Amino acid sequence: MSNFLEVEIGRLLSAHHLRLGLAESCTGGLVGHRITNVAGSSEYFMGGVISYSYEAKVAVLGVSWDTLRTFGAVSRETVLEMAHGAKKLFDAHIAVSISGIAGPGGGTADKPVGTTWVALVAENGEWTRKFQFHGGREQNKAASAEAALQMLLEYLLGKLPPQA
Repeated sequence: MSNFLEVEIGRLLSAHHLRLGLAESCTGGLVGHRITNVAGSSEYFMGGVISYSYEAKVAVLGVSWDTLRTFGAVSRETVLEMAHGAKKLFDAHIAVSISGIAGPGGGTADKPVGTTWVALVAENGEWTRKFQFHGGREQNKAASAEAALQMLLEYLLGKLPPQA
């Protein structure tokens, strides 16, 4: 597997003196694992949280119980709160969060297995994307991590469109 994304992300974060924080749920730390596979990542990677349960999302990242009850863990609203919490927790310039349904169970008609939300919060805005992956558990986790890294790279390259 190529590590192009994480190497390029590291190069750009270093060049711009930016700090990164992560909040992962369904990926179980895969994004942090990939980021830290790059030598020198301690220069720009402040840390990550694997907030798998509702309780961890609330206690560690400051996600609102109301948000979780109203929208669920796999939602635009929740990943935005997770990213804001990680940005604050790690005093980062940029934070990325991921929450999804890896499978094989846990899906619903509204949120089938493979539904994943990614958020990126930076000092100049916030972005979210919804994905629908169709693999097994490990494939969905890997695809979610890849999507989060791709979104981060697009941000660092100035290619994320403004969000309303």
